[in-house]
Amino acid sequence: MRTEPLRHRTTALAAVRNLGILAHVDAGKTTVTERILYATGTTHRRGEVHDGTTVTDFDPQERDRGITIFAAAVSCAWDGHRINLIDTPGHVDFADEVERSLRVLDGAIAVFDAVAGVEPQSESVWRQADRYGVPRIAFVNKMDRAGADLDAAVESIRRRLHPAPLVVQVPIGTEDGFTGVVDLVGMRSLVWADGDSTAEEGPVPEALSEEAGRRRRLLEEAVAELNAAALEEFCAHSALSTPTLTAALRELTRTGDGVVVLCGSAYRNRGVEPLLDAVVTYLPSPLDVPAVRGMHDGVEERRAADPEAPFAALAFKVNATATGRLTYLRVYSGTIEKGDTVWDPGTRRTERAARILRVMADRHERLERAVAGDIVAVAGLKSTRAGSTLCTPDAPLVLEPPAVADPVVSVAVEARASTDTGRLAAALARLAEEDPSLVVRTDAETGQTVLSGMGELHLDVAVEKLHRDAGLEVNVGRPGVAYRETVVRGVTGLVYRHVKQDGGAGQFAHVVLDVEPPTAEVGAMGFEFSSAVVGGGVPREYVRAVEAGCRDALAEGPLGGHPVTGLRVTLTDGATHVKDSSDTAFRTAGRLALRAALRACTMVLLEPVAEVTVTVPEDAVGGVLGDLAARRGRVTGSETRGGAAVLTATVPLAELFGYATRLRSRTQGRGTFTTRPTGYAPAPGEVRVR
Repeated sequence: MRTEPLRHRTTALAAVRNLGILAHVDAGKTTVTERILYATGTTHRRGEVHDGTTVTDFDPQERDRGITIFAAAVSCAWDGHRINLIDTPGHVDFADEVERSLRVLDGAIAVFDAVAGVEPQSESVWRQADRYGVPRIAFVNKMDRAGADLDAAVESIRRRLHPAPLVVQVPIGTEDGFTGVVDLVGMRSLVWADGDSTAEEGPVPEALSEEAGRRRRLLEEAVAELNAAALEEFCAHSALSTPTLTAALRELTRTGDGVVVLCGSAYRNRGVEPLLDAVVTYLPSPLDVPAVRGMHDGVEERRAADPEAPFAALAFKVNATATGRLTYLRVYSGTIEKGDTVWDPGTRRTERAARILRVMADRHERLERAVAGDIVAVAGLKSTRAGSTLCTPDAPLVLEPPAVADPVVSVAVEARASTDTGRLAAALARLAEEDPSLVVRTDAETGQTVLSGMGELHLDVAVEKLHRDAGLEVNVGRPGVAYRETVVRGVTGLVYRHVKQDGGAGQFAHVVLDVEPPTAEVGAMGFEFSSAVVGGGVPREYVRAVEAGCRDALAEGPLGGHPVTGLRVTLTDGATHVKDSSDTAFRTAGRLALRAALRACTMVLLEPVAEVTVTVPEDAVGGVLGDLAARRGRVTGSETRGGAAVLTATVPLAELFGYATRLRSRTQGRGTFTTRPTGYAPAPGEVRVR
């Protein structure tokens, strides 16, 4: 009785693709998304970034600034497949939006500029996708630009990203004469006439026949080196059939051992249909990815993408507006219907799904249900946050949430009108609810409200949202960076006795700690705690309390009250009292002991640093280099690309405030730059010696 419905559901899941568009800012992600929507018939007018008519960049700030700020989900159909697509931001300040999107995606299209190749943020989002094991195909965009070079872009992918690029297309024409591609898998040509969105298919042009044959051979050899089935056929016949080549490319894409590379010009609508075909052919469906892993009562469980399994979904985005909340879900297993009650194990509360919506950026289509493999929005959830798991109440499960980066830049904000203080607090709470990488806190010393984020632009956008969405006028302080403190020379054998007796049960805990700089395994931003106590001086349950106390002490360091990171703590000895020892006593002892130890250590202040890539005319290089040196920058690379100099330098983040204005003035508006956080480095002159 269940065979036919189950087969039908399996077929439906196999025809779903959940993918994102990843790239450096201005590589053409949003234009690619718009052309996909146009090619699939989802829209009937091609949206343009410069006209502010795009579907996915619907927020007024995105249209004003001409960049993607918020990840936007859309859905379309191609060749019998349902494609759920997320257009992600390319600017480094909004990397957390990319992180949360990648956590729920099964595949991605990485877009590269045919002139610039792999750019700094391209590299960052690629590494993010690596962390989540997301299969990718590459699309080299802007082949119609002056200086476009497919081979150079592919070589930069090979050199900087280290996958095996498997080029399946050859461009027909160069730069402004780019009109189409030769498909090396099907050995056919696809040519687009001006103003026509549909390619004319034909044989390989005679002028490109030899080149196409040579590149097909190189593709077959590269695939045979990486795939056992392809190698067997290649050894037997010295060639690969089209079905074998296609199957091998699919497997290499899904394992991450290779990346299929296509090319085109999204702006001119050339290359979009083959890109959609590649999405359907090579990227995985929900059935092709491993079953999602979660935890229940400390035991790992796996849930397959089965609509009949217990319901489990991950919330990855929240839109909290004055009129209500929309929570975006990736459904991993089971089915959720309108009106269902679900369980949030994080808050230990039940929630009711009032409405289920298919998302088209800022427009929505009502659904009766969502099943495993779907990406939908749900209205009616009151307290679910981004990163929360939702599941059926009688089969609880906690899925791993996406990582949230620590903020690196902070500003003080206050309402200009004292009567707006309460409204400002509510609006800031709503901002932090929508974007977990924004942190709101109150400074204990000054009483100021401090807003922290991933960069100047991130905070500018947040403040602008306060003005546009909440109608608030706010005063904003000068930006400051988030410092850290670390140990460069430790102490051994620090003894601390915690004794408290004020009537009734007392508190007693005796601990001995060693504090050392971190090992390479721990890393400069890590913390490691271990116990070397022998003979039962400190029972195991109290060791955990000491560790918890030490972690409490990391919140404020001795140099300036900044968080402490990068150290190893070893509990070497201790003692207990038969009546007065407790978890509370040992936690307090651990906290106070580590504070005392840090005051005795040699500490150093760490400041956030960023890799800056500056593109300037060659006649402005000298002035730009001098300015970078004045900002304590260390130049790490220089090259000429497309008639301009590209400089790479490591610069303290605190020195980059206002750099955009300075660069424009030094280059008469012709210079551009991008930044990418690279971690922390010692701040000069900020060392405390015992």
